[in-house]
This record gives sequence, C-alpha cells and structure tokens, in this order.
Amino acid sequence: MTTNTQAPAAPSRTEAPPAAAPRSSARDRGSRLLATLFLTPTIVGIVVFTVVPIIGSVVLSLFHWNVIDDPRFAGTGNYREIFSDSTVLVSFRNTLVFMVFAVALQLLVALVLALAINGRMPVWLRSVFRSAFFFPLVLSAASISVVMKYLFNQDFGVVNWLIGLVGIAPVPWLTSENAAMTTVVLVYVWQQFGFSFLLFVGGLNNIPKEIHEAASLDGATGLRKHLTVTLPLLSPTLLVASVVGIINALQVFEQPYVLTDGGPGDSTRTVVMVIYERAFEQLRFGEASAVGVLLFVLIMAVTALQFRLSRRFVHYQ
Repeated sequence: MTTNTQAPAAPSRTEAPPAAAPRSSARDRGSRLLATLFLTPTIVGIVVFTVVPIIGSVVLSLFHWNVIDDPRFAGTGNYREIFSDSTVLVSFRNTLVFMVFAVALQLLVALVLALAINGRMPVWLRSVFRSAFFFPLVLSAASISVVMKYLFNQDFGVVNWLIGLVGIAPVPWLTSENAAMTTVVLVYVWQQFGFSFLLFVGGLNNIPKEIHEAASLDGATGLRKHLTVTLPLLSPTLLVASVVGIINALQVFEQPYVLTDGGPGDSTRTVVMVIYERAFEQLRFGEASAVGVLLFVLIMAVTALQFRLSRRFVHYQ
C-alpha cells in the first residue's frame, strides 16, 4: 500500500508595507516650495519691470501729459496724431528697412564664420576666434558708436584714409542719406553678430557627424552639402537667431543716435529715437507711449509671423 506524503506548505511571506504616503507628500511639498523660492525673484522681476511698464504705457498712451501739468484724457487722440505725423511714419519705415538688411547680414556673417570655425582647425585657435568674435557684444553700444564715428569721419577717419591709399575718393559715410544707413547697419552688425555666431557654433556641434559622412558618400560636397544637409538640421537654431535678431533690430537706438543723430534729415531716425525725443526732449509722454505701444504690437506681429512660417521651414531632429 502506497502512502501519499504531501510536502509541507511553504510559510507565507509577509509583503513589505508600501512607502509611507505622508513622507512622500512632504517631500513633494518641499520640492514645490524650493522651486517657488527660486522662481519668485524672476517672476517678480518680470512683473515689475515688464508687465507693469507695458500696462502703464498703454494707459499713458490715452492721455496728454508733460510731467508738469495734470494728465488730460485724450482717448485715441495720440494715435491719430501719430498716423498723421510724417516723422513717425518715416521712422517706422527706416526701422523696417534697417531690420531687413541688418538681420540678413548679421545671420549671413555669423553663419559663414561658424561654418569656417567648425572646419578643421586647432582647438586653441578655434577658442581664440570664438572669443574675438563675441567680444564686441560685451562692450557698450554707445562707446563702440563713438569710436566708429571717428573711424568713419569723412575728413580724418581711418576708413577714408585706408581707401584713399588705393585711389578711392573720401566717402561721406555719416553725412550722405545713401551712405548713413549703410554705415549704421555695418556698425550694428559688427557688434551684434557674435551672439548669432555662438548659436550657430553650438547648433553645428549638435549635428551628428554620421549624417555629413553619409551625405559625402552620396556625392554631396561643399555648398551642396551645406544647403541640403546642414541648413535643414540647423533650421531650429536659425529660427532662434532670427527671432532674437529681429526683436533687437526693431529696438535699435544707440548706433543711429550716436553716429548720425537720426540724420541727415530723417534718413536714419528710428522708432526708439522718436520715443526718446517725444518723451525726454519734448515732454510729450502720452504720444511717446502711443509710439511705444505700436512698436510693441509690431514686434509681436512679426514674431508671431516668424513662428507661423517656421512650421514649414524648420525641421527638428
């Protein structure tokens, strides 16, 4: 007779208790509190120095105010005066023309130099060029403009002296309507292209080398490789550089103010110069605020258009 002997049942294991919920929630509250403490100074700064001034400008644009007398409600009167003022309209035209040429030249110069630096070059020499190209950006725009005003002087400027060595007649860089805007653009680009240059250098370093190697195997070389491979992959960086460049160019002030004082005539007068003149020279703060509101709307509209168009031309990896 066979006896079936069953194995004794294994002792049941006691499962570990779940993590204490109160301790986890306390940790989350601590993280949120720490994040709030770090973000509070930035948020307060944005509210105090950005949001409040914007609201104040919009409100002030509805009044006539010269600081001395009490404000007088004008409604849309300041805006009607702006659209009938030829100086303001010319300043908007000058600013848009300046923006187109300055940003285009800035991005072109920065991209060409970034591609050159990204090529075969010793690391130490690459660092030297990066520092040299970025250095003008850390200098004051007013101080650079003062120096450039002497360099481009028609009578004793170094630029005319240099071109005179090859038999070219002195050029009225700052006193001719045709040359003044060109000079302002060149000085502005010389100082500002370093920012876009660093963006492009970083963007080029993020492009995998395998993609360029594959393009080379397919027969793409030189300019063709950059047009078909580099630029599409660099398009997000191009978008950022163009947005920042356009916003800064629409607010240009120091270079035309110091170099030409808006002249000759009104050929280099920009919108921010008009705001400065109406507010601090003519004490027409309401009208100056109205011009500032229109400039703000213009910047927002152009930026929105850029992001709208970026859906077609920007390619993300």
